[in-house]
Amino acid sequence: MNGLEDWITSHKIPVGDWASSGVDWIRDHWQGGFNALSDAISFCTDGVTSFLLSIPSLLLVAVLAVGVWVWKRALSPVLLMVLGLLFIINQGYWQDTMATLTLIFFSTVACMIIGVPIGIASAHHPWLARTLHPVLDLMQTLPTFVYLIPTLILFGLGTVPGMISTIVFAIPAPIRMTQLGISSVPQALLEAGDAFGATARQRLWKVEIPSALPMIREGMSQCIMLSLSMVVIAALVGAGGLGVPVVRALNTVQIDTGFESGLAIVLVAIILDRLCRHSAKH
Repeated sequence: MNGLEDWITSHKIPVGDWASSGVDWIRDHWQGGFNALSDAISFCTDGVTSFLLSIPSLLLVAVLAVGVWVWKRALSPVLLMVLGLLFIINQGYWQDTMATLTLIFFSTVACMIIGVPIGIASAHHPWLARTLHPVLDLMQTLPTFVYLIPTLILFGLGTVPGMISTIVFAIPAPIRMTQLGISSVPQALLEAGDAFGATARQRLWKVEIPSALPMIREGMSQCIMLSLSMVVIAALVGAGGLGVPVVRALNTVQIDTGFESGLAIVLVAIILDRLCRHSAKH
């Protein structure tokens, strides 16, 4: 039995070597493209963060409060958002919060732009859904630090590898929710569209997507929450935001800093969750 075990061990399948060779090949042949993409993403994220920070914090809170009131027409979410953001300002984490919101915004936009069409295609083509299922499972179950390594090699330290890792982790949610929404469109609606002579494109835009919109919005809500859960991981590779003080507190064993920054992350999550639940109802 030991001989058989030794034989199996000595004939190791070089999975790690294959992955390393693949990343090295991509770096050698496409590094210029990755550098350009990294510069473009950094320019956009840094620009949005700088714009948000150029607005006085209290003025921005007031503008957001008015926007939430116009959108939701309820006092409780406005008070929740205002009190939460004022607490974050009081604790000194306003700049980190703006950087985190920028990261979440761009990650969510990228996930929705990529994920919704893939979800629609997989709903229309069962073979694609079967192919994607194990891939999506792998993306969500593979430890984040595993794909942080190739993103670090290809993009270097900074916001970009954190954002790419966040997109990889969060994009299965909009893909799956969109697929579920499109697949759950009542057959009667599809037959009615066909009866009125709708083309495939018209049926998609006027029947399937409107019917699946609540599920698509739910996928966006899950994507935002998953992106927020990655802020600490993103901070480990040089991205800014609320994850930075958490990592700093972990390295220096500062309970006060860790609790304060962690509470700020919780408040941002609660605020975004309330806003997303509102949009899901509409």
